[in-house]
Amino acid sequence: MGLQPLEFSDCYLDSPWFRERVRAHEAELEKTNKFIKELLKDGKNLIAATKNLSAAQRKFAHSLRDFKFEFIGDAETDDERYIDASLHEFSNFLKNLEEQREILALSVTETLIKPLERFRKEQLGAVKEEKKKFDKETEKNYSLLEKHLNLSAKKKELQLQEADNQVEQNRKHFYELSLEYVCKLQEIQERKKFECVEPVLSFFQGLFTFYHQGYELAKDFNHYKMALQINIQNTRNRFEGTRSEVEELMNKIRRNPQEHKRANHFTMEGYLYVQEKRPAPFGSSWVKHYCMYRKETKKFSMIPFEHRSGGKIGDAELFVLAYCTKRNADTIDRRFCFDLEASDRPGVPVTMQAFSEEDRKLWMEALDGKEAVLINLNKANAKREGSAQLDKIGFTIIKKCISAVETRGINDQGLYRVVGVSSKVQRLLSLLM
Repeated sequence: MGLQPLEFSDCYLDSPWFRERVRAHEAELEKTNKFIKELLKDGKNLIAATKNLSAAQRKFAHSLRDFKFEFIGDAETDDERYIDASLHEFSNFLKNLEEQREILALSVTETLIKPLERFRKEQLGAVKEEKKKFDKETEKNYSLLEKHLNLSAKKKELQLQEADNQVEQNRKHFYELSLEYVCKLQEIQERKKFECVEPVLSFFQGLFTFYHQGYELAKDFNHYKMALQINIQNTRNRFEGTRSEVEELMNKIRRNPQEHKRANHFTMEGYLYVQEKRPAPFGSSWVKHYCMYRKETKKFSMIPFEHRSGGKIGDAELFVLAYCTKRNADTIDRRFCFDLEASDRPGVPVTMQAFSEEDRKLWMEALDGKEAVLINLNKANAKREGSAQLDKIGFTIIKKCISAVETRGINDQGLYRVVGVSSKVQRLLSLLM
């Protein structure tokens, strides 16, 4: 199977698999770049060293034979097969010429060297510049996002709104750049099929005029040459015909990405930061995961993935969801948080952080999340007569708490001896409530 297609809608999910497909396209273009460099070097050797002509042609033929265009999708078209096979045919033609051992005087500067150099500098060079901008924007986007998510919820509302606006503007800019980069990758993959092959075809046409015996070979080659020209033109026509449609699709998705979200078997998927507990005194850390959830089976899976560390996919974790609860701002120092509990780990909630309040609402809706139920102990209301009363069950709970404190307080942190970690204290209080 060839290269996987890049979908514009995937730019907004920016999933690990999307990044793997982007890297595959980049690797293919780098391979094309190396191939063109090698081909140019070989072509110049033909011009500069007549006495080494035979050796240079063999290497040139070897370069052509070993290179293969990767196609996009599940199967090649007939035109793509002919275009891909054309390099092998060119290689065979060179071998036949070499058998004749004739000394050739050939100028390939205008027909081969310049077009390939122009394609490499203008087209592949432009993709490299786009890649640099894309990588730089990726680093900037997720660094700013992580910094933003570390903001304390206790800051002023105006500061938080300004920070939210800044992150949203940066995210939109990142998505714009991602769409353009994907479009450029798709375009260059199609463009190379004719812009790389046409100079080679012109080079072979030039050869025919310099060889007497090559003329006879050219007649035998003519039928294939004509078929290849049709294949190249077909590829070019398809490229020109679909280019406007691709741009229209890109703009349509750009205007409203949610409406064009690609259908799949997951109810919800996307990135979440997961709180990971560490031994004292290190506290906890927040690690970005790509999470997927299916409501039908209640299966929740998450994979650690960090864009800035080379994009290595970590080990997946899968569990069956028991419940989901929204975290109130007064129980944790981060915003947009909610708790999940696995059915096989009751009483051990996993705290997660969404990218925004809207993102949290989408996750809560998909996960059938509930609002956290807390007891509000307001000092002013407590002074009113009859505003706070304990029944028999309430007294039993208080007695158990006092007994636990008296039994364990001398040894456990946060009770008598050493101040406890705020997050642990809040978690215990939340469980009690």
